Amino acid sequence: MKHKKMIGSAAVVVAGALGATSAVAAPAQAAAGGTAPACIERSYVNNADGGMQSWPYNNCGKTMRIRIIVHNWRDTSCQSIPNKHSAFFQTLGGRYDRTAVC
Repeated sequence: MKHKKMIGSAAVVVAGALGATSAVAAPAQAAAGGTAPACIERSYVNNADGGMQSWPYNNCGKTMRIRIIVHNWRDTSCQSIPNKHSAFFQTLGGRYDRTAVC
């Protein structure tokens, strides 16, 4: 009987550990944000020697908060862009990956 209780307790501990892992992973994914909608028009240039510039334009009908996800570099900071306005993002390294909401 003791053996069955120990197995049951181990299952609860493992389930709790898996649940904690999922809870930790969700905020990290949320921080990156999903890909911005098509109403954010993307313009960007990847420099031959590394780095990029991006000029996203907001045509969504409302203020949008976006960031540029950069491959092999830090992502840009999150910026609010009013409707019918553009913003400028620049990095010294990496390459443009995608535009994300934040």
